[in-house]
Amino acid sequence: MTGTVRTVDGRVAGRRGQATRQKLLDCLSDMLSSSPYRDVKVIDVARKAGTSPATFYQYFPDVEGAVLELAERMVKDGGRLTDLVSGRSWTGKAGARTAEELVDGFLAFWRENDAILRVVDLAAAEGDKRFTKLRTKLLTPVTGTLADAVREQQAKGRVDQGVSPAAVAGSLVTMLTGVAGHQKGFSAWGAKQADIKPALTLLVHLTVTGRKPAR
Repeated sequence: MTGTVRTVDGRVAGRRGQATRQKLLDCLSDMLSSSPYRDVKVIDVARKAGTSPATFYQYFPDVEGAVLELAERMVKDGGRLTDLVSGRSWTGKAGARTAEELVDGFLAFWRENDAILRVVDLAAAEGDKRFTKLRTKLLTPVTGTLADAVREQQAKGRVDQGVSPAAVAGSLVTMLTGVAGHQKGFSAWGAKQADIKPALTLLVHLTVTGRKPAR
């Protein structure tokens, strides 16, 4: 762990304190994977971490404060989504790989962060501006980079000039997040898990370039 870590009252946490704080976050993350967010209590997180509620409150004001910490870390890791588009080619087989790797990246990121993303979406839907801001911070960079890719394709005459790059990019990211967040539900509609990735890759490539992916 890097950087200065402070307790709720402003004291700098030592190495042992930092380890305890991290263990509390790890235990909370595990619990969110198996329990509804509203059911997770401070006493349960502390017990799972082998410490006391008093110790929990040294580092976090409440469960929600600890969840925000997890969400902020997730958002920082989300920069890798933008890297999947930035500076990448959308021409020929390279373009097909770009679309495929973008889809792969979204599906993998949502699988890895499913629990915390569900909490972020729930809180944002309920109007909590802190979580809404985090969700925006996660998705805005990759949306902007995709919009730039659409503009480049317009400049090459491959995409209609009347199309709004921002609207196209926003629609693509909304589609990717929606599908990524409901991967397990596709079987109810008769779609196999193995079919999700190629379907999304086709849609992304067609939308950005106006062409099917090169084989």
